[in-house]
Parts: sequence; structure tokens; C-alpha cells
Amino acid sequence: MRAIAVINQKGGVGKTTISINLASAMANRGYRTLLVDMDPQSHCAVGLAVPEEQIEHSMFDVMIGQARGEPLRITEILWKISERFELAPSTIDLATFETQTTGQPDRENALRNILAQIRNEFDYVIIDCPPSVGLLTFNALRAATDVVVPVEMGYFSLHGLSKQLDTLNALSQQCPERVNVMVLASMYDIRTKMAREILAELRKHFSSRMFKTVINFNTKLKEAASLGQPISEYDPASKGFKDFLALADELVGSDTQTHKAELVNTLQTRLKSISASADELLASIKEPKMSIEPEQPRTTLEQKLADFYGARQVNGSVVFSALYPRAQAVHIAGDFNGWKPEQTPLEKVGDNGNWQIKMPLDKGTYRYRLVVDGQWQQDPYNEMTEMNPFGDFNSILNVQ
Repeated sequence: MRAIAVINQKGGVGKTTISINLASAMANRGYRTLLVDMDPQSHCAVGLAVPEEQIEHSMFDVMIGQARGEPLRITEILWKISERFELAPSTIDLATFETQTTGQPDRENALRNILAQIRNEFDYVIIDCPPSVGLLTFNALRAATDVVVPVEMGYFSLHGLSKQLDTLNALSQQCPERVNVMVLASMYDIRTKMAREILAELRKHFSSRMFKTVINFNTKLKEAASLGQPISEYDPASKGFKDFLALADELVGSDTQTHKAELVNTLQTRLKSISASADELLASIKEPKMSIEPEQPRTTLEQKLADFYGARQVNGSVVFSALYPRAQAVHIAGDFNGWKPEQTPLEKVGDNGNWQIKMPLDKGTYRYRLVVDGQWQQDPYNEMTEMNPFGDFNSILNVQ
């Protein structure tokens, strides 16, 4: 049995979407697959239409029982999603596991011991980890034979990947087991030059430690999640489903006999190379002509990036810029307009697919989302996000 942990301490990279649809694709290929939700936010259950009020026992009960020597078999809490696909759901109680097991021996191996009991009952276990570093993530890493690190194809993803590899390196010092660590490009939008350039750089530097498969940006995936279905059920003819089938096939054929610490250190070395070339990558993107007065010259890489897209303050106002070459209409909705996108359309600037609006905003913190041809999404060029009640991410803007 192979246990695949999907880990990234940065939110908004599609981690739960990847976990659900990878598990479904594995089952579609004929493998007995278990999806283990280690995230107290319980998004796997939401994404698979499992009613929270009907979850009597969850991973919390199994984990706490294992740590206290009162084991509850994981098979007693499973929900059958489809043929060969089952879910071990989470609840918010799981967030208390670390505090409730303080002083308990071997608590970091609770998940590994739980999965050892079912090693002959499943071919693959997919573990959806919380977007944080703690005992739950460490349990997943100790139990895993494989680690998948999803990386969104934006510049800030490099920072997220660097932090994630630092974390994996630190944790790996305490984990002598062998594990296969792979980087997965997710939420890839081929329409943007920055995404294409970053993907090319990642492939050049990470080589065999990066999946050939890319999870493309696909609205069908979000539609499927909102209806509580994996993409295999919602639209088996979609590009999204084909992406996950390809990922499943690549994982099945991948080599797991690589020592964790050596591999993570190798990835970190390569990350230094790509970070050094990031300035050149950014400079290679031609700056579009803007209809709004430019700011003063900037010096840091993050400031240079803000000159292209995202949200920035200009002379007492805030300029929102986005790149959507194929879009027919782009709007913005947030705290500042009552979440009514029709009131605030962005203007198309030039022929490069750049959209822009300048708004006077008072000092304060604002939450917002872009609406591109009717599809709501977070600002891909703003790294500050927070989860909303619908399981998506709002972009956050602090006006000084």
C-alpha cells in the first residue's frame, strides 16, 4: 500500500481539490483507494457531499483512540463514495488533537499505526493535510511513502515552495523512512505569460523531481466541488478529469525508493537556482502600457511584480490590475462595493489582455474577489488570502 500525502502550508493552491480528484482517478483506474482527511476544516467531506451532521465518528476519534491506547479501527468511520473509493472524514475536533495528546508517547506515529492495520485492504491512501505545520502534518509525513507538493503557477508560489521545502527538510531529519517527494504544477493558466515562464523554469530546475502532468486551471473542477462531486462524476469528458487520470498514471509508475532527506536537500539546492533567475524571468515579461499614472520607480522584486498585476496604492487610490487575454469582461466584488461585481467593471487596457480599475478607498482591510466572465476567483497576483464560508479564498487588501 502506498500512502500519498498532499502537503503545502500555503493555502489556496488547490490542495483539497487535488486530493479528492486524485483519489477518484486512482479508483477509476481500478485501485482500492482511501482518502484520509487530516484537515480540521473538513473540506473533503464538503467536496464529496458528505453531510457534516451525519458524521458520527471521524479521524479525530481514530487518532485520539490510537494515541490513548483505545484504538478504533479506521474502517469503522469510512464513507463509501463510489466503487473502490472511500473517505475517512475529518471534523473540527481534529484541531484539538495536539493539545489533547500532550505528553502521550508515540503520538507522532498515530496515523502510521492506523494505516498499518489496513495495509492489505487498500492499494492507495491519499492524505489531505492542513495548510499549516504541526502535529497533524507531521503524522501525515511519518505515514507517507510519497509526498506531493502542489505549486500554484504564480511568482509568489516560489516563496511558498521554498518554505515548504524548508519544512520538509526539518521534519525529514526525524523521519528515516524512504519517501518520494514530487512537485506538482497546479492551477496552471496557459493564457498568462508569467505562468508559462514559471512552469518552464520549474521544469528546468527540478527536472525529474517534478511531475510531467500539469493540473490546468479548469472551471469544471470548481463546479464539481460546489456540487459535492469529483470531476470523474461531474464531467468525465473534461480536461480536468484527463489531467487527474494522467497524474494517477504517473504516480503509479513513479519510483518511491529515494531517501527523503537527500531528495529534499536536492530540491532546495535547485530552488536556490530558480530564485536567482527569478529577476531575469520577471524582466523578460514585457511591461504593458498603462492608462493610469505610474508609481515611483521600485527596487525589490515584489514591488516590480506589483507594477504588472495585482493591487497597489497610487496617490491615495488603489489600482487593481489583472491579465486575462481571452476574457470578455472582468469585474471586482468586495467589501468596498457590497459584493456587487456589476457595479465595478475593470477597463481593458491595450491589446495584451490587461484589465485595470482605479478606486478611491479609505484606510482599512478589504476582502475581494475577481469575477472573470461570470466566474468568481481570487486575485492570482495577491498572495494575501483568507478562506471564505464557501470553501474558496478571498483576496485581502490592506490600505494604509
